[in-house]
Order: sequence, then structure tokens, then C-alpha cells
Amino acid sequence: MCHSTDSRPPAPPVQGEVAAHEQIELTAADGNRFLAYRAEPAEPNGRSMVILPDVRGLHPFYRDLAQRFAEAGFRTIAIDYFGRTAGLGERGDDFDFMTHVKQITLENARADVAAAVRELGGPVFTTGFCMGGALSWWLGADGNGLAGAIGFYGALRFIEAPESGPGAPLLLLRAGADTASSPEEFAAYEAALDSVGTEHETHIYEGAPHSFFDRSYGEWADACQDAWRRILSFTERHAKP
Repeated sequence: MCHSTDSRPPAPPVQGEVAAHEQIELTAADGNRFLAYRAEPAEPNGRSMVILPDVRGLHPFYRDLAQRFAEAGFRTIAIDYFGRTAGLGERGDDFDFMTHVKQITLENARADVAAAVRELGGPVFTTGFCMGGALSWWLGADGNGLAGAIGFYGALRFIEAPESGPGAPLLLLRAGADTASSPEEFAAYEAALDSVGTEHETHIYEGAPHSFFDRSYGEWADACQDAWRRILSFTERHAKP
């Protein structure tokens, strides 16, 4: 587990108004119905974001994060992974998430993200955390109609290295004290990205723990704001034709 039920994301450096936010249901091309949370900005910046949560799925941290992205101008949808195996229920503290994580497939994740992408319209980016960070990179490296893909402290064990490319540009935001993936695993992954020509940027926050992107971590407030600035810069650069 990464972010707890009580965790909340840091605010972006650009804070506008949120026009609307609500829990919704989406349907993938294979008929899967799943929970999602949508937030609309009062002043859109022309970019959209799909949020891929950690292993717990759509819990309060990610609903709140959807609103933070809307404050920064993004049309945003945060998705849940578990419609196929757990239905449309809430993902509270008693949710047995690991039973359902073991049943996630990469292709099912692709189908669910595609449903959110269709709902938002482009240019669309993904951002994810832990398992979701790795899934975001995997989707971006394979293209999937994305303008770019961002991941925080991605757990590389959940994905496969790219075998073709170049796909969409990637932003890898890593925690220096993270143990979800080793430096050697990241070196091999980035070498695979290089081999297929996938553009990628990496920034390591030295000493930062896994899940540092949390406003309760006061000592990592500067890292959180730097991560926001990198996200805004990355998406602005890669939203252009």
C-alpha cells in the first residue's frame, strides 16, 4: 500500500477553481463497468489527465488529487482497477486489494484507461503512483494515443519492458530511498527505453521515501512542489503538436 486513506496530495503551484467534481462510472470496450472520479477545471489549460492509483484503487487520496489537477487546469479522471473482480463498491480500509491486484492484467488496464481517454479528449496524459506509476509508463511507452506519461515511484515488477517504440514521452519521478524498484532495475528499464527510441526524463529526489508526494510529509514539501512544476512543464511541452 502506498497512500493511506488519510493521506492527501499537495496543492499545485497554480491554483484555479474547480468547476465540478463527481464520482462516475465508465465502461471499457470489453463491457467492464468501473468506478472513476472526474474533476473539471473552471479555466481549462487545454490538457487532460488520467490518474492511475496505487494498489488500493480509487480511494480518497486520488479523488482529492483529481481536484488538485483540475485546480491546475486539467480535465481529469482518476480510475479504479477492480470493476472486473470487485464490482463498483467503495475501496475503504477493509478492502482486500491484494486479492484483486493479482487479477489485474496489462491489457485490462489498457482497456480501462482507454475508456477514460475517450471520455476526456486530447491531448491526454497519464500519471500514476507505485503500481499505477509503472502502468502509466508502460501505457505511454506503447503509445495508446497518449501525449505523454508520468509516474511516481513506479514499481517495475508490474510491467514489461518495451519491445518497440518510440511511443509517447515519459517522465519518471523517483524517490531516492524507495525500495519498490532497485536502481539496477531502473537502469535496465531506461536502457530498454533507449533501445526503442522512447523519449524519457528522470528525476530522483534523493533521500525521499516511497509515497513522498503527500502534504503530510512537511520535510518533502519542496520536492512535492518541484514535482508539480516538472509535471506542468512536461505536459505543456508535449501537448503541443
